[in-house]
Amino acid sequence: MAVYIVLNNFTDQGIRNIKDTTKRANAIREMAKKFGVITKEIYWTLGSYDIVDIFEAPDDASMAALVASIGAAGNVRTLTLRAFSEADMNGILAKLG
Repeated sequence: MAVYIVLNNFTDQGIRNIKDTTKRANAIREMAKKFGVITKEIYWTLGSYDIVDIFEAPDDASMAALVASIGAAGNVRTLTLRAFSEADMNGILAKLG
């Protein structure tokens, strides 16, 4: 399964409803399952991003569907990163020849 890191910033709607943020996180965990995506971690953070999510997904399309659904709710804006483990990176480097 591929690993994805999603960086989130609250929208005006999301920050107005901040008291529901952990409830929304639980809803995202359930939503992810419907797309075959596993929620590994959700962190609320200080700094440039308000929330950092770590997911495992079988493919880019499944992850894209999840992120589109999250965005459609209107509480956060997302930036999604495909992450590679050390083993993944060694495989990539091996292809360089």
